[in-house]
Amino acid sequence: MLINSESQSPLRYDRITVFFHWVIALLIAAAFALGTVMVEIEGLTPTKLKYFSWHKWLGVTVLGLVAIRLLWRLFHRAPPYAEPMPRWQHLASFVTHGLLYVIMFALPLSGYFYSLAAGVPVVYLGLFPMPVLMEADPALKPVLKEVHELISNVLLGVVGLHVLAVLKHQFINRDSVLRRMLP
Repeated sequence: MLINSESQSPLRYDRITVFFHWVIALLIAAAFALGTVMVEIEGLTPTKLKYFSWHKWLGVTVLGLVAIRLLWRLFHRAPPYAEPMPRWQHLASFVTHGLLYVIMFALPLSGYFYSLAAGVPVVYLGLFPMPVLMEADPALKPVLKEVHELISNVLLGVVGLHVLAVLKHQFINRDSVLRRMLP
């Protein structure tokens, strides 16, 4: 384990935080890929309906895991950085992580409300009906669809920045930022 010699505190995230990070990242990538594939399928086929269900299940799972992760994060601080970083990089990291949390809540919720506006209830794993918090609304359906797509594109951009920052730290700065979150 990496240790900060000045404070004797670990420089890595705890195992549970690392687990949440990578599982949520994989589930989001799967939901994004599935969403991209399913909207390209012409018509209303059984395959397309199955993919929509799986996409919704991934979204509900992400929403639940992100809620648990945020609760965990409130009681488990991020480890300090081993190397000093400019203030602007700390601020950029703080803002980016905050934005990622907002998006990880907003994206599945926008999809959930889009589904409800379309008059299609969400049944998690085909077994557990999610609460119907609004009636079908044909006027709101296209708005929520656009919101869901916009948020997913913003997520793609912010994740891209996040990955680029990690790569910069790994290959240009050659510091320990990436190792903090590796399993």
